[in-house]
Amino acid sequence: MLPLLLAPLLLACGDAAPGEEQPDTMVDLSTVRSGPEIQANELNGAIARQPRNPVLYARRADFRVKDGQLDAALDDINRAIELDDEPPGEFFLTKARVLRAQGKLQAAIDATAQAQQRGYNPPELHLLLGETNLAARRYTTALDYLDRVLREDADNAAALFYKGLVYANLRDTVQALDYLRASAARAPRLPEVLHQTAYLLNANRQPLAAAPYIESGLRADRSYAALWYDRGRVFDFAGQPDSAARQYARATRLDSTLYRADYRLGLYHYKGKRYAQAIRPLSRARRRSQYLPDVGLMLAESYESVGQTQSAWIAYRALVKQFPGNRHYTYKVWKVGQRLPNRQLDSLKMVYGAPPLPQPRRVPSTVPTTIEPLEVKPPTLLTPAN
Repeated sequence: MLPLLLAPLLLACGDAAPGEEQPDTMVDLSTVRSGPEIQANELNGAIARQPRNPVLYARRADFRVKDGQLDAALDDINRAIELDDEPPGEFFLTKARVLRAQGKLQAAIDATAQAQQRGYNPPELHLLLGETNLAARRYTTALDYLDRVLREDADNAAALFYKGLVYANLRDTVQALDYLRASAARAPRLPEVLHQTAYLLNANRQPLAAAPYIESGLRADRSYAALWYDRGRVFDFAGQPDSAARQYARATRLDSTLYRADYRLGLYHYKGKRYAQAIRPLSRARRRSQYLPDVGLMLAESYESVGQTQSAWIAYRALVKQFPGNRHYTYKVWKVGQRLPNRQLDSLKMVYGAPPLPQPRRVPSTVPTTIEPLEVKPPTLLTPAN
């Protein structure tokens, strides 16, 4: 993560020789060409002239993975490996990065193994293996590779960051915060590092400690949606729900996949009985995670409260499917269904199925005149064996 962000700065700093005066030149900004996509395209001509040069394909693959063109990058690096009789380890590290970006964790680990077989074992490879094993939830293996990176560079912000995430997943909050804070101190302008630190502090009800990390992150990047969500949580803890809702709304505008912000915003409107406004954020949150606390129930009740009977029936039906045997949800499906025209209800049942109705209680045919007392037994005491 850090090398990708810092590389352009290092290249820019190395262009001019020390002490060499640069003339002032007016540049037409509309003609400036830069970025990984432009750099990859500029290699097209070289590849057309030398179609069997593996290095050119590998360089274009590197640019393309930075630009997010993952399928094209994989094609390029595979072509480079195919053309080279003895492909170097760097090629397989590039391939591992592409596969990791595609979410193919085991394939990425296999590619790094091929790089190591060729004697290529730099810290970047250990960092990638640490992060990939973290994503695969192989926490002990991830710690092993991250420790290798930190033995060579104790100030590696990315390794400290990933190690903090490992301990967060292991529920070791103290060590997780130690490593995340250390990473944030070394990378004070990387929003993801600051967000994860603030998120964990908020999760442990330390909003005052989280606030400085949030504000630092927003000064670095005000478009980073997760930090606005973190800011909303701080306002929630301070008992300022209106201010919190404004932060959540901004987070959802910046990133429509941030379902936690949608959930909190929907919860705010639901508690305020603004059911029409609660529907959209709650429905988006439920699409992302149906196990958020009461998200399905709040959505169903919001539909019912604004008179969207068909949508309410579908939402209650989804709850019956999610929680089979819940008599309240089954009753609500039946109750709401009574308000629908028969033809409409029948068509819905054909699509979503008809949930089982509550079974009536069985009434005994004869009622005993006397009630025998239940047998009461003393509790058995369990004593540990010596």
